[in-house]
Amino acid sequence: MEDYPMLTKLELACSDLKTLLKSSANLQTNLEKLDDNFDTLQETLTVASRRLAPLQSLSIASKALETRINRAVSPALVLIDGFRISESLQRKLDDISTKLPAQKSQNKRLRLLIKYVDCVDKLNIAINLLSQEGGPAIQRLQEVVEFLSRTKATDQFRTHRLRETLVALNALYETEVDSMKFDGLLDEALLNLQDEFEGILLQLRHHNIGGDDDDGEAATAATELGTEMEVEVLRRISETLTANDCLDICIDIFVKVRYKRAAKALMRLNPDYLRTYKPEEIDEMEWESLETSITLWIQHFELAIRTVFISEKTLCHQVLGNIMEGAIWQECFVKIADKIMAVFFRFGEGVARSNKEPQKLFKLLDMFDSLERLKTEFSNVFEGEAGVDICSRFRELEKLLVHSSSKVYWEFGLQIEDNQDGLPPPQDGSVPKLVRYAINYLKYLTTVNYCQPMARVLRTEQIWKSGTGITDSDEDLLKDAISNVMEALHRNIETKRAAYKDKVMYHVFTMNTYWYIYMRTRNTELGKLLGENYMRKNYKVVAEEAAYLYEKQAWGGLVRLLDKEDIGDEGIGNENIIKGKLEAFLKGFEEIAQRHTSRYSIPEADLRAQIKEATVKLIVPVYSNFLEVFSGIINVKLYSSPESVESLLGQIFSGNGRSSSMSARRREINRLEGRNSVSSEIDSIPGRRSVDRFQRNRSNAGDE
Repeated sequence: MEDYPMLTKLELACSDLKTLLKSSANLQTNLEKLDDNFDTLQETLTVASRRLAPLQSLSIASKALETRINRAVSPALVLIDGFRISESLQRKLDDISTKLPAQKSQNKRLRLLIKYVDCVDKLNIAINLLSQEGGPAIQRLQEVVEFLSRTKATDQFRTHRLRETLVALNALYETEVDSMKFDGLLDEALLNLQDEFEGILLQLRHHNIGGDDDDGEAATAATELGTEMEVEVLRRISETLTANDCLDICIDIFVKVRYKRAAKALMRLNPDYLRTYKPEEIDEMEWESLETSITLWIQHFELAIRTVFISEKTLCHQVLGNIMEGAIWQECFVKIADKIMAVFFRFGEGVARSNKEPQKLFKLLDMFDSLERLKTEFSNVFEGEAGVDICSRFRELEKLLVHSSSKVYWEFGLQIEDNQDGLPPPQDGSVPKLVRYAINYLKYLTTVNYCQPMARVLRTEQIWKSGTGITDSDEDLLKDAISNVMEALHRNIETKRAAYKDKVMYHVFTMNTYWYIYMRTRNTELGKLLGENYMRKNYKVVAEEAAYLYEKQAWGGLVRLLDKEDIGDEGIGNENIIKGKLEAFLKGFEEIAQRHTSRYSIPEADLRAQIKEATVKLIVPVYSNFLEVFSGIINVKLYSSPESVESLLGQIFSGNGRSSSMSARRREINRLEGRNSVSSEIDSIPGRRSVDRFQRNRSNAGDE
């Protein structure tokens, strides 16, 4: 075998194959047995499956029933929990409401109110949840009861208990929810909140108005009404009332209370004048009373806008600004201000529509200027659509004031030109009252306080009439308007002086009037506006010419009585003629002096002084020369000395005494010569106010 190794290997391989074949045969046998076992197991499982199928269906049905019951019971449990929460909140509300009246500290009371509002909000949420979810929860529970009754999925005892629960829950829902919502503690709490809302609003007052210690700056500074805590409580209450369908009640309370407080604040200023507003009633008022009323109206109107209404608007925004996304607070504020503003507008319109008397112009301009200064603030206070009507009425009042101011001014000019003072020219040649009034009127109109408002009135009126812009400056507009009235006054003066038949009186009147106008406007805003050249040409020159003609007409004839041409240089043999001339001179002097003291008046002290100086220069040198020339023929001691004549002229024009010395001298001459007295004493002329010196220059009067 050893010699054949290959054979050995073959034998071994053959043995292994035999073993492998034997193992394969055994495996085949085992597989056949296993297959038989699987068939038996499959048959067993099939039988078991047929037996378990009813139990599986019952399990699925049980799970579906459990899900359906849970879906119905869970909302019912939530509903029951809501009733429990509502009951707890109601007990808390009742507890807080008992503590509120006893709380004396304002801050602690306000904090309690915030807790009270929180409870009301939570109770409202709970009741709304019960109201919204209760119906669907009961409906689902009813469906389950009907299902169980119909399918008999559970025993009769359980179905009966579930039905009783449904009936009880349904009865509770139908009775308690509506009761809690409309007749229960929530309704009572809302009524309490309305009372608290009104009470806190009543406590918020305007303390900076009408007090004795208020200064002007404090009275016109707006202040916030209420503390932060008070405002917060009011805001929370308003939002709570709105959430509970009480918005209309909330607004009514707010508007009513705040209108009352704003009106009472302004009533502390005692605006009794506002009760008179009809034009015919205003026309019947005394001017001093009306003037005071208009001044108060301006002050109160500005204070109402800058103080009262700004404070009220701020409070309105703080309390009602979050309601309806800020859509209602401005309308509420306008409701508060509307009635008060209507009273102010009514008085202003009554003044504007009343009679157009000249003195009203300045108060009308004051009112107009006040509205102009308030225009921007007024628009800001009453902004938005809610304030359209009030802003419109504000503009209408401005228009009325513009028309009235313009009409008063132009009618004043027409009254001057038509001589509607109804008076004849002054009998003493003094300045007419109308002239004095008109000049002072125009001077006042051109002051800083009134020139700009008047110019705006004129500009506005012209723009309305023309429909286009005006290129002229305010100064030019005012100058043209003033010049028109000055020309009307000039025509009035010319008409008056033409009525004099006395030529001396004619010149005295002209001199007095035109000199008065020139001197009263000199170095004033009126004079600067019209220009010095205009005033000199139209008034000063005319006054100087009248003064020259006065001297010539009044005293020139007296000087001619002392003419020496018909006597000769030495006068020898003409003693009677000389005495006659002196007697005629003295008699004429007394007559002229008498006319000056009884008829002619020169009110201006400085003008009298200048006229006296000119008259002395005209009379005294001629009289002195006449006495000196003929002193050798007549006894000059029997006649008044030149110094006495000068003194008497001073008395005539100064008004410091009576010319008794000349009358005494004349009586002495008459006694010595056997003649009677021809005149009485000369009355003194009362002095008036002084003016700048009058410079009469005959040669160049027209060039000044």
